[in-house]
Amino acid sequence: MNEYYGNSRGSSSSASSLNSNSQQGTEDDHAIATILAEEEENARKYDGKLGKRLSHLDSIPHTPRVIGEIPDPNDATLDHGRLSCRLSTYGLAEMQIEGDGNCQFRALSDQLYHNPEYHKHVRKEVVKQLKHFRKLYEGYVPMKYKSYLKKMKRLGEWGDHVTLQAASDRFGVKICLVTSFRDNGYIDILPKDILPSRELWLSFWSEVHYNSLYEIGEAPARVPRKKHWLFF
Repeated sequence: MNEYYGNSRGSSSSASSLNSNSQQGTEDDHAIATILAEEEENARKYDGKLGKRLSHLDSIPHTPRVIGEIPDPNDATLDHGRLSCRLSTYGLAEMQIEGDGNCQFRALSDQLYHNPEYHKHVRKEVVKQLKHFRKLYEGYVPMKYKSYLKKMKRLGEWGDHVTLQAASDRFGVKICLVTSFRDNGYIDILPKDILPSRELWLSFWSEVHYNSLYEIGEAPARVPRKKHWLFF
């Protein structure tokens, strides 16, 4: 499942713009290839320290689903407070991710590559997974599947629990989701038919935002560029 492709394409119109985008995409692919080589070595050394420390958490079965109703500000504030308390109890800290509509893919990128800026690559791979293995996901999508794929290709389109499952399947990883939900505080998302090579830890604030999780004191210091959905 862990297949990676380049993003070269040809076009006769807007040549300079496309060449610029293609060059940037190629540079990103080369950088990602280098990181992947390092990550393969790291994965062999990975001991799942965070997962072992939190192995007592009870998870619920994951059901892929599209985005539900966005909570009103009062409920969202209560949800965020519940999430903050839960993370503190578990000894986890959030690496704040930009609230630009790409937060799920940025958080996954940060966990995969230690850099949220490869979110375009992550989105591209997730969409490929959704497209190539349609039968695994279309039953969870309450709209025309082609329209759903077209929507998910767009930068700024919010990821959902279907794209999380597709990411788990595509990258062969276990996604550990600590949520703000009252009853479903911890969700495991496992790849289908294979053993995960590593764990990715994300926080999920209701239907509003994803961040990348680390043990307290280990979160990297990064300067945010945009809003993070922290309005209180």
